[in-house]
Amino acid sequence: MFELMFCSFFTILPDYLYRRLIQGKRIGQEINLFTVWYELRWGLTGCFMLTIGLITTVFYFHPSTTAVSSYYRTVTILPQIAGRVEAVYVISKQEVKTGDPIFKIEDSSQQTALDTATRRIAEIEAAALVAQNQLTAAEGTIDQAIGALEQSEDELARQLNLQARNPDVVAGREIDRLQNSVESRLGAVDAAQAQRAAIETQINELLPAQLATANAQLAQAQAELDKTLVVAGVDGTVEQFGLQVGDYISSVLRPAGILIPHEFDRGVFLAGFGQLTGQVVKPGMLAEIACATQPFKIIPMVVTSVQPVIASGQFRPSDRLLDPGNAPAPGSLTATLQPLFEGQTNAVPPGSSCVANAYTSFHAQLESADLPFLTRLGMHGVDTVGLLHAIILRAQVLLLPVRTLVFSGGH
Repeated sequence: MFELMFCSFFTILPDYLYRRLIQGKRIGQEINLFTVWYELRWGLTGCFMLTIGLITTVFYFHPSTTAVSSYYRTVTILPQIAGRVEAVYVISKQEVKTGDPIFKIEDSSQQTALDTATRRIAEIEAAALVAQNQLTAAEGTIDQAIGALEQSEDELARQLNLQARNPDVVAGREIDRLQNSVESRLGAVDAAQAQRAAIETQINELLPAQLATANAQLAQAQAELDKTLVVAGVDGTVEQFGLQVGDYISSVLRPAGILIPHEFDRGVFLAGFGQLTGQVVKPGMLAEIACATQPFKIIPMVVTSVQPVIASGQFRPSDRLLDPGNAPAPGSLTATLQPLFEGQTNAVPPGSSCVANAYTSFHAQLESADLPFLTRLGMHGVDTVGLLHAIILRAQVLLLPVRTLVFSGGH
């Protein structure tokens, strides 16, 4: 409508004034409802062509979109293990800090496993003390076996000496008995030393390995016990939290609630422009947004980045070939908007639905003295018609409460 009224001042109005003042034709007589097309055909045709050209120029170089919002993330409150709720420490709408407990799951089995692992460690430590005493006893056994061996060797040497002096004094059977005794006691020494080596291996290798395994089992049991207490991972506000003592909860059945973090990219808005604006929307481009949560307020913004891909073109490998004919509707060119001045969007709640206008500016190019006249004139024209789009945005903002509350039933 604005474009049509604007263009009529340069086409239909001059044509009518020419018919009225120069040709002397009057409305209601020569110019009436039946002859208006013939009499004002040049003005109507020119107005139509100029309006189409103006609308195309405005919406191409100064694109607009109604798909604008500030996104924020949420954290789902879920336990790592399934179980029945034993205690609840927060309520909905409550603010929590990192590490604050939210709820606790019944932990009798985890506590039993922890106690078992603790007692296993105590058992291994006691076994180490027993092994140390066994090592002391083995040392004594070795000393005793060595003493008996030395005694047998001395006795055998004495009998051999007597036999060498007088063969008839010592019987050969006695010599054989003493030699068997020496060999037997030598085996006893070897057995005692082997027993000592086995106990040392148990002390130095087996028991430390068993103790390390028990400590790992204790750590695992403690980790499982810690999973029964669900705590806040970030600072935030608990929402939609209706958990009660006695409820059975798991990560598969349903979440306990939602945690909205306090820290997120406040003031950052994502706008989805049409794909025809791909050559126009660039970082550094000025823009304006208006949100339903802040009626009658226009917020100046700047385009900080443009997503290099169109979201609708993504795919995941599967067992079926991609058919472009089954592609979804054309996606949007996603641009990131931030307030031109800090703090201007603090009053806009995250998730608000907004509209945005982006404005092409040739101010830097127009400072060059080497531009051709027609190029300079076109750039001036493009910058000028941006004002028309700004007026349209402000008219939409003024009519937003009426259109929403009256014509849309208050939604």
